[in-house]
Amino acid sequence: MFGSLGLTELLIILVLALVIFGAGKLPGVGKALGQSIREFKGAVTEPKEAGAEKKD
Repeated sequence: MFGSLGLTELLIILVLALVIFGAGKLPGVGKALGQSIREFKGAVTEPKEAGAEKKD
């Protein structure tokens, strides 16, 4: 049911983001979101790497 987003849904989300944040701040919001996702992925993979180092 919620497996994928279609073109219509993506357009609605984009329009809402433009209304809420404005066209000027939207690139900054996207950059901050990308950095947050990158940091989260790094934090998730760190414990695995630290655990492998302890075993050595």
